[in-house]
Formats: sequence, structure tokens, C-alpha cells
Amino acid sequence: MKLPSTLTMIRELIAIPSISCNNPQQDQSNQAIIELLATWCNDLGFNCEIVPILNYPGKFNLFATLGEGNNGLVLAGHTDTVPYDSWQFDPFKLTERDNRLYGLGTSDMKAFFALALTAIEQSLTNNSSLKHPITILATANEETNMAGAKALTNKPKASYALIGEPTGLKPIRMHKGIMMEAIKLHGKSGHSSNPNLGNNALEGMYQVIGELLRWRNQLQNEYNNSAFQIPVPTMNLGHIHGGDSPNRICADCELHIDLRPLPGMELTELRSTLRNHVRKILHNSNLSIEFNQLFSGIPAMETPADADIVKVAERLTKHPAESVAYGTEAPYLQALGMQTIILGPGDIEQAHQPDEFIAIDRLQPMIDILKQLIIHYTQ
Repeated sequence: MKLPSTLTMIRELIAIPSISCNNPQQDQSNQAIIELLATWCNDLGFNCEIVPILNYPGKFNLFATLGEGNNGLVLAGHTDTVPYDSWQFDPFKLTERDNRLYGLGTSDMKAFFALALTAIEQSLTNNSSLKHPITILATANEETNMAGAKALTNKPKASYALIGEPTGLKPIRMHKGIMMEAIKLHGKSGHSSNPNLGNNALEGMYQVIGELLRWRNQLQNEYNNSAFQIPVPTMNLGHIHGGDSPNRICADCELHIDLRPLPGMELTELRSTLRNHVRKILHNSNLSIEFNQLFSGIPAMETPADADIVKVAERLTKHPAESVAYGTEAPYLQALGMQTIILGPGDIEQAHQPDEFIAIDRLQPMIDILKQLIIHYTQ
């Protein structure tokens, strides 16, 4: 059965709301979009499995595989979008204007699925032409907690994976990791006229900040990777709140930080070291300390420069593989044993922006790249 046109598929994908958000009032199921993708994959002869994600009602992953054997290719992406505001266009209606397609998820990254399915349809005449299988992997909750990617426990019959996140048609083989932590200090309030009446949590946090900045300098002296635009790990002190009045001793203070490590730096070790630094600097303070994972994190990833999929992607795109500072689902696919590259037609500058769009002249080049990639790894 023939698929709808590429633009029709993009239009239908954009029309289905599938927002993931930490606010339950805005969070939505991705079931409808998963079922639509499964319908199209079934039309191409794929064997489809829709997998509910444990502890996340209404959230699903799709595994759709065509062909038998091993060492195949996975084309992967997430089906969710971020929330939206301040749009000029209807975010759920594909609008063509000035050689652009506007809509929520055009760039990040629903359109990729339509391009991948078009490329598959044009590349494959029948299952017998496949020496290795091809898999469409569609996940949930990438924009919030990576629940879909973290639920991937069974390896597809594949050795190679491409994630169609927006990269401007340039291959990405490395990205930094990310973790977010809240540090809460609890002291004792009292009248500001006598410091002995209380224990100032804000002053304790001043010591913590100094210690964290010293540790940041240490990390940046120890770790450096010139392949990144910012070649060192970064730590951002993004939020602080403490106290309620200038004439009261501050009883409670809270700091939120964002840490972005380079490949080779483990999140679990970094979180443990961070907490040890805080405990050490406050060991004589009599302040109680509370830690909270605001975001458990995404590991950094690196696919070796000499990996086959990197070399193939560089040849097809005529661009050297690069690095980015944002996180993706790539480390979770790597953990399943697949060489992984990130390569998509959108632009990261459009991701999470009002009036998100994808340039129309990016569509056919991406289809052509995918067709050649499919032929290389499956035929």
C-alpha cells in the first residue's frame, strides 16, 4: 500500500498534540501519534510493536521492523514536543509560507518520521531485497525525562542508529551530558540584631557557592575537549532563594545548578562528588543539608571519529562530524550496542521557539541522505 505524500504525513503528524511537560496539566499522551506511525509502518510491511512505558500512563514507544537478521539500521526520534506560547501561526496546523513549513514539531522533530518513511518507501521494493533489517524507533517524553529512551531494554536487531534531531543536515557524533541538582540548607531563624539567636542558611550557601566555583575551576582544568565550541565542562548557578526579610536570620536557602560534563565524565560520580564538596565545606556549620535531583541527567555521548556510521554520514552530507552542548537520546541507543549518529533536517535554533519551522529545501536532501544510508546498511 502506498503511503501518503511526505507533506501529508508531516501535516497529519503536526495536527496531533503530543506535548510532554513536567506540569501534569499540560502533559499529553503520545498514543495517537504512535498509532498513526504504526499504521504507516504496517502499510510498508513492518512488524510493529507498541510498548507502554511503565509508570507513565498514556506514554508509548514504537518498534517497527522490516526484514530479518541482525546488524541493521535504526532510524529513531521522539514523538513529543515542548509546550507552546506566543505563536503567530496555529501550532497544530501545518502552514507553508516563504519556503518554510510552520508547526509545532516541524524541526524538533516530527517531520523526520515522514522523511524517514518516504525514504524507506522509495528505497525498498520488497522485503527480499533486505540483507539486514531496518527499524523505526519512536519514543516518548524526550523533552522532559527521557522516559521512553530509558525504557529501552531490548536491543533492536541493529548495529547502527541515526537520530533525526535538528542538526541542519550536519552529522553530530558527540554531545555533552547534563544534570540538574537542588541544594537546600536548613538553619535557624532569629532576630537579626543578634546573630547568636539563629544559624544563617544564606551565609552557609555563600560558602557552598564558593566551593562549587572552586570545584568548577578544577573540573575545567582537568577536562578539555577541543571538539566542542565550549571545550570544558560547564556549571551554571541558575536559581537561588533564601530568607524572607532583611531583619530576620535566614533559616532556609535553596540553590539550583546545571552541570554539563564532557564525554568520559560519569553523572553518578559527578553527583556524588558534588555532594561531598557541599558536606565538606559545611561540616562545622550545624546546618542541615538536603539534596534533590531536579533532573537525573543525560549522559554525555561520543561515537568514535573512525566509526563506520560517522564516516558514512560525513561522506553523504559532505560535512565533518561535529559536537553539540545539548543532550539527546543517543547515549541510550549506544548503551544497547549501536554506533549512533545524530543527523536531522531541522535547525536547533528553531527548537522550542514560537513559530517553529523547517525550511522546505531541507526535506529532499534529508530524504536523499536517508535513502543512501538505508541502501548502505540494509541491502
